[in-house]
Amino acid sequence: MIKLSVGSESVDTQAEWQAMRLADTGTLRHITRMWPRREAELLAGGSIFWVIKGVVQSCQKIIRLDEVIGEDGIRRCGIVLDPQLYHTNPQPKRPFQGWRYLKPEDAPEIGSPYVAGEETLPLALQSELSALGVL
Repeated sequence: MIKLSVGSESVDTQAEWQAMRLADTGTLRHITRMWPRREAELLAGGSIFWVIKGVVQSCQKIIRLDEVIGEDGIRRCGIVLDPQLYHTNPQPKRPFQGWRYLKPEDAPEIGSPYVAGEETLPLALQSELSALGVL
């Protein structure tokens, strides 16, 4: 699955927001309006890849899907995520709404676990090195 990380400026800001959310609720969950039709595939080791500033930069394992009933009475899907973020090989992605299924062969390579405060290469340099096949 691939999804825009709306409001995130970097993996660092995404991780900070998720840490606050986890501390507030005890569960890291992304709520979406639509329930995935390919639920079995997602629950059999699926991940969510996050697009930040037009580039796929991180991913997380999907743990389960929870039913969430909104204040308006509408059923929604709560995608429960493993709190551990992983860096991905940077991959440009055009804007889109909602989420999309991502074919395994189109998924960027998953890299090292994200560690808060750890120095990373600037995104532009990562992208250039990736295009050259170095990363």
